Amino acid sequence: MAAERSGQVQSLVRALRLLSVVAKADDGLTLTEAAHRAALPVSSAHRLLSTLQQERFVRFDSERTRWFVGVEAFVAGSGFLRSRDLVAVARPYMRHLMEESGETVSLAVEEGGQAIYLAQVECRQLMRALASPGQRVPLHSSAVGKVLVAYAGGPRHTALMDAVKLERFTERTIVTDAGFKAAVEEARARRWAVDDEEHAIGLRCVAAPIFNEAREAVAAISLSGPKARVTDARLQVLAGLAQAAAAKITREFGGVAPG
Repeated sequence: MAAERSGQVQSLVRALRLLSVVAKADDGLTLTEAAHRAALPVSSAHRLLSTLQQERFVRFDSERTRWFVGVEAFVAGSGFLRSRDLVAVARPYMRHLMEESGETVSLAVEEGGQAIYLAQVECRQLMRALASPGQRVPLHSSAVGKVLVAYAGGPRHTALMDAVKLERFTERTIVTDAGFKAAVEEARARRWAVDDEEHAIGLRCVAAPIFNEAREAVAAISLSGPKARVTDARLQVLAGLAQAAAAKITREFGGVAPG
């Protein structure tokens, strides 16, 4: 009986793995391709695909002899999209990032042409950055704003670039179109951005994008602290930590990073 249950679980794992590889193939897969990518014998892959087809989780195009993801997989995925909560998904990773970095961690989204903070995990340092949930900051003078613009969808990216108001907050604030364009392009190239005392004197931030299933930035996670701690030598390290956390949240959220 135990062996039978083990066999049933093994079949389920194989079927789910097979469904996953088919779902990731934009142009479908032949039986041989699907079996190879799922590391299964062709006979086993065919049996599992036939079962998945009966339940409409995959479909077979007889003219092209290729397997595609089916409607029931879409229904299941839609249920996940309706129930997911970005803050709930991100918070455990935010707490871990704070412990790992020793700096304050914030989560932000773009709304109405500004970055708005959804959640924050404060560090234990006496000197620390504070951004209450609901607080808004301009896109051009914040690290979260720059990565949100850099990885916004095509039309939204253009709209944000055209609408941003380059207001000066400090001597280091970017106040030219060319300067903002260069900062956004740099953020996209390295997949993180920096606020180098651009919004408040003495405060530095690094931020990395969190992606949705359309490979667009749905949010950004940032590390903030005083310049005395967030030194030039430490910026790259903190950026790497933020990127790692953002990648984990992206996967947990069901998103896909570009490239």
